[in-house]
Amino acid sequence: MSIDIVLWLVFWFSFFTILFLDLFVFFRTPQEVTLKKALILSGVWITTALLYSILIFGFEGRDLGVQYITAYLVELSLSVDNLFVFLVIFTFFRVPKEYQHKVLFWGVIGAIVFRGIFIVLGVALVKQFSWLFIIFGALLIYTAIMLLVKKEEDSGKIEKRLVYRLAKRVFRITPDYVNGKFFTKIDGRLWATPLFLCLILVEATDVMFAIDSVPAVLGISTNLLVVYTSNIYAVMGLRSMYFALAGIMKLFRFLKYGLSVILAYIGVKMIVKEIFHLHIDSLLSFGIIVSILTVSVILSLVVRDKNGQTSSV
Repeated sequence: MSIDIVLWLVFWFSFFTILFLDLFVFFRTPQEVTLKKALILSGVWITTALLYSILIFGFEGRDLGVQYITAYLVELSLSVDNLFVFLVIFTFFRVPKEYQHKVLFWGVIGAIVFRGIFIVLGVALVKQFSWLFIIFGALLIYTAIMLLVKKEEDSGKIEKRLVYRLAKRVFRITPDYVNGKFFTKIDGRLWATPLFLCLILVEATDVMFAIDSVPAVLGISTNLLVVYTSNIYAVMGLRSMYFALAGIMKLFRFLKYGLSVILAYIGVKMIVKEIFHLHIDSLLSFGIIVSILTVSVILSLVVRDKNGQTSSV
């Protein structure tokens, strides 16, 4: 049995084990996710991802190990913006806290499928057509610019999104949440609940984020094992992290600038590598990305806003 097969088996075993504990031990019944449970689950996913990195370092070598850690860090960082959109969606739909876990659980399951498709296609395409690195790089630079100029209030205009308007046309929507169900029958006719509409938007949002995050990770590594496992571990940790970070995400107001710089850096790195055949060492890239994130977080904590307050207040 090859090393890659063993690593894949370890990944899927750990994934399904934690998923089982999450679904049938921690949240057997609908309930509000407490900070304690959110921190425990986040810690479990992060610890598992880091333990998995030890296996990659040990069996695949330093270069792939660093690529995995870098890809995981980038995906987690990009997910912060995703968390904010989740918060906006839940606020817009006034989703009761005890049902939010259910939406994110099935939302993440869908994300695993869609991201798997994107990653497999992306890895296959860039290996076959290396000039796609230039297109992906340009896309990341464009995304970095849009991240800088995008106004926060634009994220809250849920009712203007095409997915929302289409769903309202296609489905009959009940006025209440019907005990946390996605569908219910009324007079023999099938109705969708607002919770299902919320799930559609969560899925659509993750697909849009994947269009940015998958090329970003492909700019770090084209190894399918590294790209997929780092991405999925980060996405699974994202759901638990939402409940732990939802109340403090706005404190890190400079983080989006750091993410913008990271996306632009990876985009330039992809283009330079393809056109000029200039390779930047994985360890150096990791150091650059960690430095950018560290600076953005520190600035968020110490620089005063317009009201004369720091983010830590």
